[in-house]
Order: sequence, then C-alpha cells, then structure tokens
Amino acid sequence: MIDPDTILSMKDVVKSFGSGRALDDVSVDLRCGEVHAMIGENGAGKSTLMKILSGAYRPDSGAMSLGGSRYAPRGPREALAKGVAMIYQELAIAPHLTVEANIMLGHERSRSGLIRRDEHRRMVMEALSLLDNPDIRPEAIAGTLSVGGQQLVEVARALVTNARVIVFDEPTSSLTERDATKLFEVIRKLRGKGIAIVYISHFLEEVRRLADRYTVLRDGRAVETGRMAETNLNAIIRAMVGRELTELFPKSERRPGEVVLSVSGMAGRVLPIRANLEIRRGEILGIAGLVGAGRTELLRSIFGLDEVRSGRVLVKGVEMGRSLRPRKRMERGVGLLSEDRKGEGLALRRSIEDNLTYPALNRHARWGWLDLKGRRAEASRWMKAVRVKSAGPGQAVGDLSGGNQQKVAIARLLHQEADVLLLDEPTRGIDIGSKAEIYRMIGDLAATGTAVVMVSSYLPELMGICDRLAVMARGVLSEARPIGAWTEDAVMNVATGG
Repeated sequence: MIDPDTILSMKDVVKSFGSGRALDDVSVDLRCGEVHAMIGENGAGKSTLMKILSGAYRPDSGAMSLGGSRYAPRGPREALAKGVAMIYQELAIAPHLTVEANIMLGHERSRSGLIRRDEHRRMVMEALSLLDNPDIRPEAIAGTLSVGGQQLVEVARALVTNARVIVFDEPTSSLTERDATKLFEVIRKLRGKGIAIVYISHFLEEVRRLADRYTVLRDGRAVETGRMAETNLNAIIRAMVGRELTELFPKSERRPGEVVLSVSGMAGRVLPIRANLEIRRGEILGIAGLVGAGRTELLRSIFGLDEVRSGRVLVKGVEMGRSLRPRKRMERGVGLLSEDRKGEGLALRRSIEDNLTYPALNRHARWGWLDLKGRRAEASRWMKAVRVKSAGPGQAVGDLSGGNQQKVAIARLLHQEADVLLLDEPTRGIDIGSKAEIYRMIGDLAATGTAVVMVSSYLPELMGICDRLAVMARGVLSEARPIGAWTEDAVMNVATGG
C-alpha cells in the first residue's frame, strides 16, 4: 500500500549502458515535506537515477509515478513542467543577465508576442521572498553574486515553475560556510511548504543534520533505506562501502627529515598578502581557511602559475626564481594537484595512460619514438598502486567516477616522482570510501619521505591526517603549529580574524 504522503515513487528501475548495469531494480519513494538523502560512493548509481527522474535518461524497465499519476518524462523540459526540478553541482546561470532574467529564462510569460513584465516581476518577487536574502535583487547582474547567491537564484527558478520535487546535487561543494548555512535554511523552508527534497552529498555530517530519511545506493542497487534519526554515520558508511571502515584516517609511521620546501615573505599580485612556511621530508602540512582567503593562490604561486610580487621559494635548498615556470619546477621535484580537477587537473577526453604519463613522456621515449608498450605497463602499475577502477589504461578519464579521476590525478604526480606535493582540495566531491583510500595514499607518501602541503575546506580531514597546521586568513598565513595544538574552534577563530 502506498503512503498517502508519497509524492514520488520509483519502482524496480533498471538502466544499463552497454554490458554494464548502472541501476539494478532500484525502488525509492519520496514524501511531501521531507528531505530525502541519496547516499552512495561515486559510481553507485545516484546520478543515473536522478537523470532518469529528471527526464535526461529513459529507464530500460521499471515504473514511476508522481502525485499518484504515471510519470515518464520524455525530457528535462517535460519533467520540469510536471514539477521536478534539478539543481546541479555545476550551476546553470547566465552571468551577464539579471537575476530576474535568469529566474524566468525558459518560463517567460507573454501576450501577443510581448513579455508580461509585471507578471514576471510579481513571480520573481514571490520566489525571492521565500529565500529571504536581501543581497539577491531582481535587477542585480547574476555574475556579481557569490556562488551561494547564484545557487539560490536556481532555487528561485525552480519555485516559479511550482516544483513539487527539487533535487540538490552536491550543493555545498563550492560554498562558503555562511552560504551553506543560508542554503540549509532555505531547504528547511521548502520542506515546510510541503516540497519534497532529494539531497545528494558526500558530506555525511550535513546529511545527518538535514535529512529526514535516506537511501543508500551501492553498485547500482538500493541497499538500505531508513529514518536518519534511527541510524548513525558508521552504519551509513558500512552500507555505502559494503564493509566496516575501521579507520577513516589511517595512521602511518612518519619521521620528518630535512627541510625540502621553504617559502619566505611571499606576496602575490593580489593574494597571498604574506606567507611564510617550511616543510620537511616525511611531513604533512595542512592549510585551513575560508574560501577566498588565498590558500589556492598560495599553492599556485609556489608552483609558478600565479605572478609573485615578492618573496623567495627554495626547494631542496635551491632558490626557484620568480621567472621559473611550472615545467621547470616540476623538473626540480614540485607537483601540484589543482582543485579544479576537470578544468585544469585532467584532460578528460584523453585516456588514463595519457593523463598519467604526459608530465614525464621522455621516460618512455627511445630515439624519438614512444615506447607504447612500456608506457602502458607503467600506467597499469600506477593504476594498480592507487586502485583505479576502470576498463583499462585506454579508457577516457572523463568516463570515470569522480573518485577514480582524483586517483588518476594523484597517480600522475607519483609517476612524476615529486619530492614536494601541493594538494589543493584533494578529496572534494568524492565519496567516503575513495576519501579513505586517498588519505592512506597521502600518509604512505609522507612515510616514504615525500613532503605534502594540503589545502582543504574540510577540517576533520586536516585534523585527522596532518602533522602540522597553518591557517590562512584574508591573505595572511599564520604560523604552523603541531596538530595537537589546534581545535576546530581555534582554527575557525583564526580563519575569521579572531
């Protein structure tokens, strides 16, 4: 018997791509006025299920109903017309248009070919009133808003379509803590209006705070559904990975050696304003701070990607001149993992072996010719070392899950044989199982003498794996202190200028 409060039902949904089954008899129901968390590792089937819900994919078999009626959208536009809206991690905003134009884009009201502007403004104001954010004005240019503000514009766009179901896909992965808190307030208001929310996130702590119920997907199957208040994070993690994850932050035996990277008096064109740090072989140095504080700019300046106004960078006692570009710094043992994995970190259309070996192709060349067999063997070795799940070295990186893409990016640095690794948000947007493996890899690298500088917005991982920690606040890097000298409250106090 169907619960009378059920707004959406997906029953025995199956979807295959070639010989691989992405969804295997998945059943989920969604109730009015609830936040339902969809949880699972990368590649578990969450995105495929949501694309079927939004009309982007057609299921091979199974049935869906919305509001008690059969639901089988032939595309995203039809799904939206029936009341199902998607808010993706990658925002779909026209930055040069006003907030009002963005909200009404594709939903314009007209009479005799003329836009009914008064009706537009009324609908937009009603939607924005629910968001209760004075910074978001109808006449404001969307591109001038923060990422969090742009995301709320997308929420308003869903509201003018009278959405009954709104799906949030990794909504806080690029938000500041302030913007994330505002978003949570808006989601609770939507729930209070009777709207059903599907919430997808790898941040299990926020899922625990926000969701009423949850469904765990693993290997294309729905393996567990329940009330969030009746479970705990360990049980959810166990359902996600199919095993007991005994230690999220594995410990490795590390003995710091000589100083391998020294930065003194560094100032960039805009950020950082002032930064000094030293890191030794076999050490992990964490850098915390708020989004926009200058952490990414610091790593890019050390690597030679951003212009530097002043300061010195020494690697293994040798000064890296300001004009020394990234290629030369790589040759001297410095490797960078960009926070923008898809835009800067990987060539998504190229194969795994291409991505792994591009920085050191000369190792696989003989008399000007590439040793393709040797290169593939080397790529396979590193794939095995970091546990990349794929169809083989020739598979396109863009076809991998986010966690496996990140492993390829890290394996590229390992193949480069860097002495100093600059890791910018190395676990952003990947699942808990992949995070645990990446923490293990970072710890093992430090144990063998690699120096690791790691930027992260996720404090628990910095506190869990780093030896020392420094905090960036408004472009200025604090003194690094042993990790035991910090608490999360102390870190946030420094990060906010306390």
